[in-house]
Amino acid sequence: MTLSITTRFVRFFSSLERNTAPWLPGALARLVFAAVLLVYFLNSALTKTGDGFFGLFMIQDVAYFQILPSVIEQYDFDASQVPFIPWGFIVMLGTYSEIILPILIVIGLFTRLAALGMIGFVLVQSYVDIAFHGVDGKTIGSWFDNLSGAAILDQRALWMFLLIYLVIHGAGMLSLDRLLAGTVESHHRTFG
Repeated sequence: MTLSITTRFVRFFSSLERNTAPWLPGALARLVFAAVLLVYFLNSALTKTGDGFFGLFMIQDVAYFQILPSVIEQYDFDASQVPFIPWGFIVMLGTYSEIILPILIVIGLFTRLAALGMIGFVLVQSYVDIAFHGVDGKTIGSWFDNLSGAAILDQRALWMFLLIYLVIHGAGMLSLDRLLAGTVESHHRTFG
């Protein structure tokens, strides 16, 4: 009995999907995130903190200029005059989000929440870039044109797709999330 090309096509790709869906897409999404965005976000965060390990616990004035340019301007560009609540807290939250959330995504721990947090971060980052840092139209870009390299609309749309995938589907079997879920399941069976 000969199989039609269509039947072979459907069987092959059904088998491919069935055998890779539990582990490959989530692992690849996190690998691509690590390859393209991890160092970008870590370097960005490190421009906002002091030097060395203990410097990570010291938010520098430049963080206010990067995250809240209009607020720092209201205080005559003197970060020491900016109230901690709410502004200093926002700067601290933004700075440490750039460190913690990408690491969580890469190791696959609390991946869905970390990816959701990164979506919020990228949206705020894009808004600040456009509204306060005065990026030009070429940097903002335009969808559905013949150019694909605009830093905000084009590149960040791809970032968002990757992050949305992780929110919906999670990190997959090759992750600390999966290990943690197995531990919780085991604990529940033993004590539940």
